[in-house]
Amino acid sequence: MKTSAFIRRLCAGLGAFVLAASANAQNFSAKPIKILVGYAPGGGADLIARVYGQKLQEILGTPVVVENKPGAFEQLAAAQAVAALPDGHTLWLGTAGALTMGPGVRTNIPYDVIKSFTHVAKIGEVDAVITIGNGIPARTLPEFVAYAKANPGKLNYASAGVGSGNHLLTEYIAGVTNIKMTHVPYKGDADVVREIAAGNADFGIPTVATGTPFINDGRIKALVVTGTQRAKALPNVPSVSEDGGVEELKGYGVYSIYALLGPAGMPPAVTQALTEALGKISRMPDVAQKLEAGSVRASYSTPSELKQYIEKEVAKWKEVGKKVKID
Repeated sequence: MKTSAFIRRLCAGLGAFVLAASANAQNFSAKPIKILVGYAPGGGADLIARVYGQKLQEILGTPVVVENKPGAFEQLAAAQAVAALPDGHTLWLGTAGALTMGPGVRTNIPYDVIKSFTHVAKIGEVDAVITIGNGIPARTLPEFVAYAKANPGKLNYASAGVGSGNHLLTEYIAGVTNIKMTHVPYKGDADVVREIAAGNADFGIPTVATGTPFINDGRIKALVVTGTQRAKALPNVPSVSEDGGVEELKGYGVYSIYALLGPAGMPPAVTQALTEALGKISRMPDVAQKLEAGSVRASYSTPSELKQYIEKEVAKWKEVGKKVKID
């Protein structure tokens, strides 16, 4: 009896899954779903797009392709998404640089992050690590802030370029802690850690994935990671929100997010089918494992939560934009 009851429950569960998958698939034609990525293949954005894309294909029964369209701080990919038919077959994987930071500080964004898109879901998060050179006599963020205040304008900070996430985050930190450093822009995160290790820069905020090898072998020092929890790759480095940190930075959120958006005006049923599928994918253990290899954390938020998050973050970065103008 127990075995028979188990089999009946199992069949019922499988039947429900099949019906749900069928219902989702009915919202899409045989035309492939395209995920536009504003970065070249091989990075975190490309990784998460391909992992989620494969799972979306399995759940929806519709082919999913990833199209890399790097350039112009993700604006090329975003513009293509805005101009696409709002049928759910063209999605854009946006990051904080294009969704929150950019609209806060740039004056030439050719889209409105609220009005130009249908918000589908946030699907991933990335942490960064605040680092300094070994020549700086500090072991904690408060010690570094105190040292920087005692040496105004004498320290250099490296970034991945003007308008990059670590450029803007450093300016945010400098603003709320009232410290002054000189900006030295480079071409990418890899340059940031190399220049700090070489002694050509004193401070920088690479992603956890980029900074970890240099931290682990002692070439640079880690002070804190962004966000409210420690990074798995750096378990001995406190988060910026832990006790003993800088009060002005407690509660600071994640460094960057990955979110899927479509053109404005997508049918609610199509948006719901995508959102529900993405929610299931974000909870899959194998997805979390694959993303962790690239220091990306699977996460999920609904369309309304994503929209609210973007609105709040844009307002924050507009305050930074009053000091840092980027065209």
